[in-house]
This record gives sequence, C-alpha cells and structure tokens, in this order.
Amino acid sequence: MRLLHRKIPVRAVGRAPVGPSLDWNWRTWLVGESTKKPRVTVTRLRNMKQNGEKIAMLTGYDASFARVLDRNGVDVILIGDSLGMVIQGQETTIPVTMDEMIYHTRAVAVGVERALTLADLPFMSYTSPEMALRNCARLMQEGNAHMVKLEGGAPQVETVRQLTHHGVPVCAHLGLQPQSVHKLGGYKVQGRDEATARRMVEDCLMLQDAGADMLLLECVPAALAERITASVEIPVIGIGAGRGCDGQVLVL
Repeated sequence: MRLLHRKIPVRAVGRAPVGPSLDWNWRTWLVGESTKKPRVTVTRLRNMKQNGEKIAMLTGYDASFARVLDRNGVDVILIGDSLGMVIQGQETTIPVTMDEMIYHTRAVAVGVERALTLADLPFMSYTSPEMALRNCARLMQEGNAHMVKLEGGAPQVETVRQLTHHGVPVCAHLGLQPQSVHKLGGYKVQGRDEATARRMVEDCLMLQDAGADMLLLECVPAALAERITASVEIPVIGIGAGRGCDGQVLVL
C-alpha cells in the first residue's frame, strides 16, 4: 500500500505526523529536538540577572518531564520536596525523606542536557552544618544535583557558609517556608509588616555574604520581593511574590 506524504504541522514541542511516516520518531515528537546548548550554570544565572534576562524555573520529578522541560528552554528544574504533595498525595512536604529526594533527583538528572538541577534538602536533613554537608554530598554524588535548596534565613547562615566553603552551590528559601507550615499556622503571606520585611532583607544580605548563589522568595508582598531583588547581587526567584523578581518558579 502506498504511503501518503503530508505536511507535518509544528506542535508546541516537536513535530507530530498527520499521516503515516516511516521516519517519524515518537520520542522527538514528545520532547522536542535536543537543545545541544551549553549547560546552565551558577555563573550563567548571575549573568542573566545582570543582563535583565528572566529566569524560568519549573518543578520536575522524573526523567520524562525533565526532558520536556529541558528541551523547551527551562533554565532551572527544581526537584522539590513538593513531590510529597504532588506525587505522594501527602498534606505537607514534611514526610519526604532523603532517600526519596535522591531517587527523584537522579531520575531528573537522566533527562537533562542543559538545565541546572536544583534539589531540596528535606525536613530535618540540615539541622547542623555537618548533617547538611553529609546530605548535600548524597544529593550531588548519588542524585547528580547541581545545586541544593534549604529553607530559612539567619539561622541557616552558618550552614550556608559551610556548604559553600566545601563547593556546594546553595539556594536559600525565605518567606513562606513549607517545612515550617505547622509553626507558621498555615500557608500565609510573610513579611507584611515593616519590621518583618526589614528582617527578611537583612537575612537575604547575610545569606548572600555567606555565599548563597540564589534566593527563592515564596508568598511575600510584591514590593518586598522587588526590594530584596534590588538589594542583592545574586538571582532572586519568586513564587507568589510578584513580577519584580529575577525569575519565577511554578510547581507542576
């Protein structure tokens, strides 16, 4: 039987055939062509901030989704402990374990060619600088993470200093901190009053001085997020923090 040759319309990712085609590759159609572009690095992210280029960050938990995100230009893929809620159906991120974070981080790393992979340190895995070092070593050696993320401001300054001293790129998460949801009394906007806002700005500056490579602000007023973004030299990523940050992250 003769095959009909038809034009193949361009889809959002890859190319999907309308009719039969002997050379059609379903994997290319699903995830798009290989980017063949240089890796996104900490230096690249800082240059993007300096040049006014917005940073795109999305969550990913497995190789298939990571490949789609990577080949469609996402700069940073966050392997978040949000997997506890998104993947496992938990009510909070607290039940997520270190082994689970390593498993999902390793899976994402398989699907990534270009994007920087950012992995969360789960609840109670960084209660001391020594514990944080051990667990970061696992995330980077076993999971192949490029950067780690921890929650907290001033109390985490020494931990950040120790991690960066040992060559671990760190993103510090401020504002609404999901691992402290029970202490905070729920998922509420943080930094509404001037005293709290000023303290958050000071925390961000201390974390930067300790060597943090990136900040993530969650659920803070847009004006405060913009103020922090202008006050530091490192990239600031927002989620529920207005449009004035250097980039945005969304949870898929």
